[in-house]
Amino acid sequence: MSACAPPHAQHPHPPHDPAPTRRRFPVAGADLSAAVAVFLIALPLSLGIALATGAPLQAGLVAAAVGGIVVGRLGGCPLQVSGPAAGLTVVTADLIHRYGWRVTCGITVLAGLAQLGLGCLRVARGALAVSPAVVHGMLAGIGITIAVAQLHIVLGGSPDSSVLANLRALPAQLADLHPAAVSMSALTLALLLAWPRLPGRAGRLLRRVPAALVAVTGAAATAALTGLSLPRVELPSWHSHALAGLPEGPALGLVAAVLTTTLVCSVQSLLGAVAVDKLVAARTGPQSRIGRSDLDRELLGQGAANIVSGALGGLPIAGVAVRSTANVNSGAVSRNSTMVHGVLVVVAALLMVPVLEEIPLASLAALVMAVGIQMVSLHHIRTVTRHREVPVYAATTLGVVALGVLQGVFLGVAVAVAVALHRLARTRITHHEQEGVHHVRVRGQLTFLAVPRLSRTLHLVPQGAHAIVELDGSFMDHAAYESLQDWRSSHTARGGTAELAGRRDGIRTAEQAPATECRCRPWTPWRNHQACFAAAPAARAGQGAGRELARGISSFQRNTAPLVREELARLAREGQRPSQLFLTCADSRLVTSMITASGPGDLFVVRNVGNLVPPPGEEHGDDSVAAAIEYAVDVLGVRSITVCGHSGCGAMQALLTTGGGQGDTPLQRWLRHGLPSLARTAGDHPERPRLAGREPADTVELLCLTNVVQQLAHLRAHGPVARALAEGTLELHGMYFHVGEAQAYLLAGTEEGAVFEDVAGGIGGGEEAHEGVGVTSRG
Repeated sequence: MSACAPPHAQHPHPPHDPAPTRRRFPVAGADLSAAVAVFLIALPLSLGIALATGAPLQAGLVAAAVGGIVVGRLGGCPLQVSGPAAGLTVVTADLIHRYGWRVTCGITVLAGLAQLGLGCLRVARGALAVSPAVVHGMLAGIGITIAVAQLHIVLGGSPDSSVLANLRALPAQLADLHPAAVSMSALTLALLLAWPRLPGRAGRLLRRVPAALVAVTGAAATAALTGLSLPRVELPSWHSHALAGLPEGPALGLVAAVLTTTLVCSVQSLLGAVAVDKLVAARTGPQSRIGRSDLDRELLGQGAANIVSGALGGLPIAGVAVRSTANVNSGAVSRNSTMVHGVLVVVAALLMVPVLEEIPLASLAALVMAVGIQMVSLHHIRTVTRHREVPVYAATTLGVVALGVLQGVFLGVAVAVAVALHRLARTRITHHEQEGVHHVRVRGQLTFLAVPRLSRTLHLVPQGAHAIVELDGSFMDHAAYESLQDWRSSHTARGGTAELAGRRDGIRTAEQAPATECRCRPWTPWRNHQACFAAAPAARAGQGAGRELARGISSFQRNTAPLVREELARLAREGQRPSQLFLTCADSRLVTSMITASGPGDLFVVRNVGNLVPPPGEEHGDDSVAAAIEYAVDVLGVRSITVCGHSGCGAMQALLTTGGGQGDTPLQRWLRHGLPSLARTAGDHPERPRLAGREPADTVELLCLTNVVQQLAHLRAHGPVARALAEGTLELHGMYFHVGEAQAYLLAGTEEGAVFEDVAGGIGGGEEAHEGVGVTSRG
C-alpha cells in the first residue's frame, strides 16, 4: 500500500478510537456534551482570530468547521480539536497585508499540500526535535504581536501591520480614546477574569459555561441595551464570500510564505497532539483506553484540512490547545465530539448571523488580546530558565516580534545550536594537590577539543605521585578516552597510581568496581543493598540497623559526596535560601527530595505524624510546627507552603479506627489535631475532595485528601501566613502522593470543590491559560 494512501485506507479500524459498539444513536452522550462545550469556546475565538488577522470574519467560521469535520475524521489524534489558532495570527496577518486575502487562501492550500507530502514521508516525529525553548519563544513572540495590535482596536483605533509601528503609534492612540470601545473591552476583560473565579455552589454550575462566551455575550448584550454606537461584526452574504485565488507575486516570497505557514501549522498541531496524549493518559476508566496519536496521520489530516479550508476561503488550520483541553476534560471518548463541534459551527454560521452581528469588534479584540498575553507563559519562562535556555527563548521571541515568525524561528534555532556547541566545547580542567594527592577535575563534555588542555594538566602531576581524575560531565569521545588511558598507563608504569572516577558515554572509566561497592540507585532501600556488600560477620541482635546506617553513610561519602561537595560548600557560605516550605508526613515511604526532584537548599521541610498543622492557640498545641512556619515565612521569606498528604497514612487510619479517642499518650494527644479533618469527612459536604478522574478509593483515602484541605485552612489562621497572603507574597498548595502508584497530585479549585489533579496533565503553550487550566491553589 502506498505511504500516501488516505488515512482511513491504512487503518480500517484505527487503534486510537475505542472499539465500535452498536448504538441506537451514532454519537455517545459524552461526545455530544463535549462537542457543545468546545463549540461554545470555538465560536467567539474563531471570530476574534479572524478579526485579528484582517481576514473576512466568515473565514474564521469556515476554518473552525473544516478543522472540526476534516481533521476530526482523518487526523491521527482523535480528541485534538483543530481550527483557526492564535499561533497563526501573525503569519496570516502578514500574508494578507502582502498578498491580499485570495492569494493568502491559495498559500494555505499549498501549505496543506506540503503537509500531505511531509505526512507521506513520515517525518512527523522530526518536528518534536525542535527545542522547546524555540517553540515557546515563537508562541511568546506571536502573543506579544497579537496583544500590541489588538490593543489599538480595544482603544477604538486600528492597528498597523508592524509591531514597532504599533508601539510608536500607541501614545497617540491613548490620547484619542473611544469611550464606547474602551468600555466594552473593559467589560469583556473583567468577565474573562472574574467568571472562572465565581465562588460557591452556584459558581461551580455557572463556570461550566466558557468564560469567552460569557464575556462576548455580556459585551454584546450591554452594547445593545445601552445603544452604544461602535463597530460590530459584519458577516456579508455567503454568496459574496471570497474563495481562494492563484498565488501571485515573487516566487521566493511565496515559497517563504508556504514554508512559514507549513512550519507553524505542523509544529503547533504535532506538539498539541502529544500534549493531548498526556491528558488522555491521565484519565481513568474506559475513557483512558484511547491509544496514542499517530503523528504522521495527524499531519496528513491537517494537510487535508488546510487544502479544504484554503479552497473554501478559510483561515489556516492547526491544533488548538484550549479547545482540545476542553474536549478531553469534558469526557469525549472518540473523534465524534470533534466532528459534531464542526457541524455545530456550520449551523451557527448559517442560522445565527443576526445574533453574531450584535457582537462589538472591541469585545472580540479584547478576547484575542487576552489570549495573546497568556501566550507569554510564565510557566514556560521558568522552565527555560531552569534549563539555562533563556538566550534561545529571548532570541526567538525578539526575532518573531522584530523580524517575523520564520526569521525568528531560524534565529532561535541558530542560537540553540550555538548554545549546544558552546556547552559541548566548554570544558573546565583544574588541578590541585591535597595531602599529597593530586586531584585533576574535568567539568563539562570531554571531547577532542579539550584534549590539548587535558594533556597539559595531566602532565602537571609528578612522576610516582598518587592522582585522582574526577570526570564530572555527561559525554566523553574516543579521542579523549584514549588520551586519558594513555596517560594513565604511562603514569602507572613510572611508579605512580591513578584513579579515574565517573561513568562517561556509557563506559565505566574507573577500574572494575570491587565487590563491596554499592551500585544501587540512591533511592533503593537498604534491604536491597545487601547483595552489593561483601558478607559481613554475623551481628548481635539490634546491631543490624546500625550497620545498615553506617554502610549507607559510607556509600554516600564514596559515591555522592564528591558530586555535591561544591554545591554544599556554596550553601554553607551563602546560607539557606529556600523558596518553599514543604510540610508532610513522617512516613518513611515519602522521600521529599525524590518526589519533588529537589536538591540541597530548595525545600525547608517539616515532617510530623499525619502532616498536621495545629491551629494557633489551641490547647495541647505544638509550638514546633508554629515556630517552623514563623521561621520559614518571616525569616527565610519562603514564597510557597505545600501541605503534602499520602495514601495509606497510618495517622489517618488511626483516626478512623479510634475516632480520635480521649487517650492521654503523646501520640493520642497529637492526633487530636486531626479531629477537624475527621469531622469534615463525616459531615454533609456534597463536594468532597477527589482525585481527577475518579472518586477516593476508600474512606482512608477520602480522609487523607480531606486532611490536606483542612490543614491548609489551619495554615491560613497562623498570623505570619495570614499577613503574607494579604500582601500577596505567599501561595498555599495542597499535594497528595499515591505511594503505590508513585503518582503526585496537586490541589486545584476551592475548599468546597477540591480536586487533586495529576501533575502530568495540561497542554502547554498559549490559549490554555485563558480557560484557567492549572493545578495549584492560591491562598
